[in-house]
Amino acid sequence: MKYAIIGSGNIGSALAGAFARQNIKVTIANTRGPASLAALAKELGEYIVPQSLGEAYEAEVIFLAVPFSAYKDVARQREQWEGKIIVDTMNTFHTPPEELKGRLSSELVSEAFAGARLVKGFNHLPVKQFGVVSSSRSQRQAIFLSSNDIESSKTVAALARELDFAPVELGRLDQGGVPLHVVGGQPGGLLFQNLANNG
Repeated sequence: MKYAIIGSGNIGSALAGAFARQNIKVTIANTRGPASLAALAKELGEYIVPQSLGEAYEAEVIFLAVPFSAYKDVARQREQWEGKIIVDTMNTFHTPPEELKGRLSSELVSEAFAGARLVKGFNHLPVKQFGVVSSSRSQRQAIFLSSNDIESSKTVAALARELDFAPVELGRLDQGGVPLHVVGGQPGGLLFQNLANNG
């Protein structure tokens, strides 16, 4: 299975680091082009492959690690996203609540990526804590996942385990996934929680 990260800011770079640590190949792309990612790829190693956005969109699992304000621009790059799993890592801390129209941000993102199956996840940790867990080698950092598609959630959970995280599947977006969102301008209860288990 092919993986891609769209966005090379703090979250995109942290995700790339997680792939590099486990020697799992991932494409990374941004609007500035592959040349702008050369330094990051050199730092992280051969498993981080800078490509154009068009090439990155061919991956089966795509991590969306852009500012929330940019998700529509990404979605418009293709007429449909059939067969893709979009992992929504975005948060909406600086988005006016009225812009969300009383809905969860992931519900809006899912509608924009026509044909794709969306999984919310990898968004609850401050970037400085991403991949940082207790000194106990038997524990892994928890990564919370939510999706309306069970099989897609399982696919991303399996990848999370390969990346040395402990996935915790929360169920549907509008049920268990609510604590992963900013609701009414307030962060959900799982945001900022750096937890670990033996998963």
